[in-house]
Amino acid sequence: MSANLRRGGAELQGALWGTDAEGWALQEERQVPVYADVLAAAGVAAGTELLDAGCGSGVALRTAAGLGARVTGLDASPALAALAGARVPVADVRVGDVASLPFPDDSFDVVTAFNSFQFADDVTDAFGEAARVVRFGGRVAVQMWGRPERCELLAAIGAIAPFLPGPPPGPPGGGNYSDPGVLEALAAGAGLSPQSTGDVVSVFEYADDEELLRVMLAAGVTALAVQRAGEEPVRAAIREASSPFRTESGSYRFENEWHYLIAAR
Repeated sequence: MSANLRRGGAELQGALWGTDAEGWALQEERQVPVYADVLAAAGVAAGTELLDAGCGSGVALRTAAGLGARVTGLDASPALAALAGARVPVADVRVGDVASLPFPDDSFDVVTAFNSFQFADDVTDAFGEAARVVRFGGRVAVQMWGRPERCELLAAIGAIAPFLPGPPPGPPGGGNYSDPGVLEALAAGAGLSPQSTGDVVSVFEYADDEELLRVMLAAGVTALAVQRAGEEPVRAAIREASSPFRTESGSYRFENEWHYLIAAR
């Protein structure tokens, strides 16, 4: 197993994120408000030719198609790509690497990347590929985690840190992708012109322990922790860390912030 959470390429990431594709699809359904806000900020509308780089189970593709966009998706996980294709039959969905896109130059009006570029072996390559395949005058929309103090889901993710070979992937030079200027610098380095940034807060609710744990265990980073430490220690750590967010009914409620950049070519 790779000693670095970001090294290992699309094949490694595809295997990790495909451990329980249907479980991850449940989490993606909770992210529709985030997808909708970012797509609106990127100006996605009827006739927009859109690529979602790291499309997961296709929830963002479905949201864009609902706006009338002509949609294409790519994901490293064959299992997630299959779900995306089934969810959005009109989409062209392929398996591949966000840092090496299998599309010609100037193919799309908009390229979106929802919480995906940080898992590329080189995040600068991912930005460069998005810039390559978007048309002149088009837009690239990249969404990452928000400010750590505004991300309650990080309590559960942080609980599995002792089981991982290193920290979750961050931007070149350290810090967080939500720090001022970080996404802007990556976009500018790829030849894009940063236009705007924004933050979206969404609520994630889980009915009980089992629903919470299924979704959390379906994430690629958590799947890696399970491979290294076994499922029971990871489940116990997530359950304990999530206890402050447990309601009197036994359900869980997290508020989480997401940060995004819109850049133009």
